[in-house]
Amino acid sequence: MRYLVLGLLAWLSASSPILAEDFPNRSIRIVVPTGAGGITDVLARFVGTKLSQATGQTVVIDNRSSTGGIAGSDYVARSAPDGYTLLFAFPSHTINAALFTKLPYDTVGSFAPVTMVSSFPAVLEVTPKFPAETLRGVIELAKSTSYPLNYASLGNGSLAFLSAALFAQEAHVPLVQVPYKDVPQAAAALQSGDVDMFFDTPVTALPLMHAGNVRALGVTSERRLATMPDVPTIGEVIPGYTARGWNGVLAPRGTPDDVIERLNHLIVGILQTPDTQRELAAMGVQVIGDTPEQFGAAIKADIAKWSALIERLGIQPE
Repeated sequence: MRYLVLGLLAWLSASSPILAEDFPNRSIRIVVPTGAGGITDVLARFVGTKLSQATGQTVVIDNRSSTGGIAGSDYVARSAPDGYTLLFAFPSHTINAALFTKLPYDTVGSFAPVTMVSSFPAVLEVTPKFPAETLRGVIELAKSTSYPLNYASLGNGSLAFLSAALFAQEAHVPLVQVPYKDVPQAAAALQSGDVDMFFDTPVTALPLMHAGNVRALGVTSERRLATMPDVPTIGEVIPGYTARGWNGVLAPRGTPDDVIERLNHLIVGILQTPDTQRELAAMGVQVIGDTPEQFGAAIKADIAKWSALIERLGIQPE
């Protein structure tokens, strides 16, 4: 009997998942459900590099661009729940749950939250030749012209679209959406004059501002950004207006709790270093680094928020 018990224990040990203290012992894939060049891609590569340095393992960034990031999210939802395939989610992850009646995965139930990495506002950009120089000027121009102003977006499920749609509603002005595949295309359309404005992110807006290629007229945060203190919040002109973007790490549902805790410990540790805080602040990004439970609650709150806005605005999938 004693030998039977010892044999059973040995078998259980051999067939059990790798303990969290041994994780990771091979390369990690971080799926970025959008194209290269935007804030999600930039931050995923930043975190991936730091995670590789911390663990000694290769971290592969896998860009899977599609409408609203759905294809990349679905890929991760169907991946093995072992912690080696992760999703670097962005606001469309929760917006999609509010926008689409059917998705190939459950936005909440198909994933295990690890941590919210960052939070950031959008920046309302125009070209240097744009006739309005202030937010009030944009509103007056939109109300006075015989044709509505247009703006670049990344589709109906994007933060750029919802920021603009909320602006149009709250300012009582008509704006026309011109969707693009990714941030570089949208930014290029703005600079070439194909569109009038673009709600960009600080990571990509700041270099364009410093080069003199765009002017920032407002930010969607509650407070002005330290990286652009002269740019007012949109709420200073339209009281109560705010729109927030974020990035966070999700694993497939069923990933062992100890692996989730290990990933959280590694990533939050990276985010809490002074160098990381300084580098991300310079990009106009606020570091978060919360618990899996807090991130899960934030996801549910975001779904409720965007569902209410989408219903109020009557937004439909493309």
